[in-house]
Amino acid sequence: MGVQAVLSIVLLFVATVMASTKKGYVEFWKDEVTLTCPDVGEIIDSTGKTANSTFKYTKKGHYHCDYDDDSGSKIRYMFYVEGKACENCFELNAYLLLMIILVDILGTIILMIMIYRCTKKKSSGGPPQPSKAPPRSGGRAPPVPSPDYAPLNPQTRAQDTYSTVVNRMG
Repeated sequence: MGVQAVLSIVLLFVATVMASTKKGYVEFWKDEVTLTCPDVGEIIDSTGKTANSTFKYTKKGHYHCDYDDDSGSKIRYMFYVEGKACENCFELNAYLLLMIILVDILGTIILMIMIYRCTKKKSSGGPPQPSKAPPRSGGRAPPVPSPDYAPLNPQTRAQDTYSTVVNRMG
């Protein structure tokens, strides 16, 4: 189970790094969408109108960004925006998830060390001193040949199947 958790964290980290190296991207935050072109250019929606780079998300749609590259030719970068957005949503990215897991692990280790050190027995280096037995209080011991511990009389014992002890040798 631990190997699967570590593998999923590594994959989330790699996916986040790979996603952030792309030139143009779409980012959702609560109910807003931000489109980022790879270079300076204008963003145009599916109806042909110029759109702001940050707008309130209402429906899915196609957008594109037109810009000039270094050689002077026109380049069109296409976006398809579809997602779920709401006013009270919060996006959990991989870095935040990784930080939460690491803080939890470190906190657990620190707590375990504190508990171990607080519960460790304190020893004085010398041999342990024997404890004194508490004195017995009052009363006399029963007489040595106690009737409670007298041997059983074979004539008064029951002769049922499981009442006798059979000692078979040989």
